[in-house]
Parts: sequence; structure tokens; C-alpha cells
Amino acid sequence: MSAASGETTERAETRAPLRVEGARIVDAQGRAVRLTGFGLGGWMNMENFITGYPATEGLQRRAMLEAMGREAYDAFFDAFLDDFFADEDAAYIASLGVNCVRIAFHYRHFESDDNPGVLLEDGFRRLDRAIEACAAHGLYTVLDLHAAPGFHNQRWHSDNPTHVALFWTYREFQDRAIALWQALAARYRDNPWVAGYNVLNEPGDATNRVIGPFYERAHETIRAIDPDHILFLDGNRHGTQFAAFGEPLPNTVYTLHDYALAGFADSGEYPGYSRGQYVDRAFLLSRFLERSAYMRQTGTPIWVGEFGPVYSGDPERDVHRYRVLLDQLEIYAEHGAGWSLWTYKDIGLQGVVTARRDSPYLRLIAPILEKKARLGVDAWGTTDEGVRDVLGPIEELVAREYPGFDPAPFGQRQWIATLVRHILLAEPMVEDFARLFAGVSPQRARELAAAFRFAECDERTPLAAIVREFSTGPAPRQGPPAKEATG
Repeated sequence: MSAASGETTERAETRAPLRVEGARIVDAQGRAVRLTGFGLGGWMNMENFITGYPATEGLQRRAMLEAMGREAYDAFFDAFLDDFFADEDAAYIASLGVNCVRIAFHYRHFESDDNPGVLLEDGFRRLDRAIEACAAHGLYTVLDLHAAPGFHNQRWHSDNPTHVALFWTYREFQDRAIALWQALAARYRDNPWVAGYNVLNEPGDATNRVIGPFYERAHETIRAIDPDHILFLDGNRHGTQFAAFGEPLPNTVYTLHDYALAGFADSGEYPGYSRGQYVDRAFLLSRFLERSAYMRQTGTPIWVGEFGPVYSGDPERDVHRYRVLLDQLEIYAEHGAGWSLWTYKDIGLQGVVTARRDSPYLRLIAPILEKKARLGVDAWGTTDEGVRDVLGPIEELVAREYPGFDPAPFGQRQWIATLVRHILLAEPMVEDFARLFAGVSPQRARELAAAFRFAECDERTPLAAIVREFSTGPAPRQGPPAKEATG
């Protein structure tokens, strides 16, 4: 679909960054810019379902270092970070007609827990490279702190090996996040291709009392350095609740996340029942309107920072996921909402670009992928079908003995799944994963990481076609096509 009247994806013409003007984001000339594109997950913030390891990035890295030794470990991760996102990737994203990449990053690329407060230039250089590659192809970037010190949510994607978000309890962790944003703001305040700063991805403040004051503090400290760039602030409970916020902060976009029940790994036909709820377009609309109510009431821009179905690889099943996506994109277009589809590249669950199934890397980790699926250890991309005999009695016991217990962020059943599937069963599997890399030479390590190089990946062609249909306008420059694949 074409962009709404007045929208543009033209290249930045002055040094002025984008800004919020009422319910719109506008460029230096006052023209509306509806940001649409992809989240870049799995790169500077790794996730288990994106690249295939169990549990969390921190546990994976420690186990792989022990199994591989320093030289091969460094060779693998240096090559991975070079190959996963490069100029060819930015060119391809631009060729789809979108105009934005939301770059997820982990604080440990910028400082070490052994030496907090001492900034690491390597992290900034890698981020520079991605921003520059995107800018060269007319793509704005949103900088997204996906993993903050102390874990700002209860799940794996903040690299949390527990189920407790300590960030909201200890001021020290908040101070470190603020200091990192001060450094980022100082570095990018003059860059018009940086659309803004996504202060925390999917916060999980269980009390709902700390997030508001923290965001106000972040606003004050960032604005003291960079008064011009947009702040992107996710709602609490993973971008779904905005009750903690009063009057909107100036030049700020409040971002919702909008994953659909009918898009999860255990979903069936659409329209149809998912997790006991009948889901159709009307249901998707009601959820979107509920989650965007704060923005509509305050007259601020609507941006869906994350959404997107999980695909099975079975065309007959995935046609239902594409229908979910089409309905969501139509709803966003009708309400003038920008969006960032999760995620750009992975091993086959959500990415528009995917590592080939016969790549050396995926062949090597195939036993772990099978075991992960059998035990349902990933929160994203696997189901609990194989461990219902374990989970069922625990769920019944907790419901019976603690009927009023409603733990953050998503209640009893998800809390139990985190403890049993995603910690108890996943953590020991990390050692199984790492042993697959034992004895790998540095050269072989680089060859394995190359599975994520753009030239070695396939395109999820139906998804690419849908993105092109709903992009905000023609790309400034055409990129090379990816090798086509079904799925």
C-alpha cells in the first residue's frame, strides 16, 4: 500500500533529526514520516530462538568460551558480528520499501560487569557501522537497549537467567543504564539518520511504580546532552500497559508491542481459537485499540515497536500466519501507525531472511534444535506439548494452593513455564550446545558463523511480498535480491 498523503521516505536533507509534531513524526521540512521496517534482533543482542542456542546469551557465551577456548571463541563471535548485519543487509531492507531499522543491543557490548562505567569503544564502532550502512541506503535507525544491567524484564531477551527483574530494585543498575544513554546521546546527537533512542525494550516493572520516574530521569539526562532526538518509550508489561504515565513527555513516542495470540507457535487456523480465545480481525483491532489508547488520548504518534507471527515452515499452516500479519498491517495503516516487524534475520521462525537449513552451522546444532523442540525450552518458537505431563500437575497444584497468585508479567502459567521450561530444562542444555563446538578451529569457527552472511541466507518470499505491499514508499536505492526460498 502506498504511504498516506504527505508521508516521505526521502533522504535527510539537513542536519536536523526527525521530531514529534502532535500525532506525527516529521522531518526537517515538516513532512510526515511514518517509520516502518524491521527490528534487528539476534545481532548485538542475541536470542535463543533467533540463532538456536538454549537459555540466555550470557550462559551460551560462557559455555562456548569454555568449550572452544579463547581464540576460536573470538573468531566465531567476531565473524558472527561482522556477517550478521552488513551493507548487503541494509541494501536488501531498503529494497523492500521500508525506511527504518530498530537496532537491538546489549549493554555488555559497551561496558563490562567486571569494570562497570568504563566504556568499550568496540561496541560503539559496531553500532556506528550499522547506522552508517542503514543511512547509506536511506534507512533511519532506532537505537534499542534490549538488555540493560540487572535485567529490566523477567525473560530471556534481556539476558535474564532468572525470573526476577533486578533493574527496578537496585538504583546502581538504573544509574549504569542512564550513563550508557548519556554516552550514546553524546555520540549520535548530530546524526540525523538516528530517528531516536528506545530507552528500554519491553520493561517489566512488577510494581508499576518505578518505570515512570525512571523514564522521567532518562528524559532529563538525555535531553541535557541531546535536546533534539526523539525518545521512544515502551509501555510496561512488555509494551502493553501505559497506566504509569501521566502527561506525555515532549518529543517522545510511546511504543506498544502487539504480538497476536493467533501468531504464536501453538496457534492453529485464523480466524479461529488460540489459547482458548476466538481470534479474528475484530479481536486484533480491539487489542490494538486497547494498547494504543494512551497515544490516541494524548494525541501522540502511534508506533508498534514489535509484532509479527511465528512461522512453522509448513505452507499450509503458515498461510494462517500471513493472514494475521495482513490484518495487523491493514489496521496499522488505517490508524496511521508506524511499525517495526520482529525480526529481520534468524534460523527460520520469524525472519524475512533466514539461514539455510543445510548450512554447516544449522547442521552442527541440529541435535540441539530437535531437543529444544521436544522439551519446549524456548519461550518463542516451541510449544509445551512434549512436557505437558510435567507442567500439567504443577499448574494444577499452584492454581489450587495459590488461586490469587498473579505473578508479573503474564500470570501463573507463564511464570511456571519460565521456571520449568526456560530455566530448569534449558540451562543444562547449554552445556550440550557448547560441546558441539569443542575442538573447532578458529577457521572453522568463522565458517560456521558465515551461515548468517546475507549471501548465504534465503528470503522468506511471501513475507517479503507483504512487507513491500505495506511499505511506506519506494526505497531510495534498490538492494540485491536475496536467494528465494519457500516458507
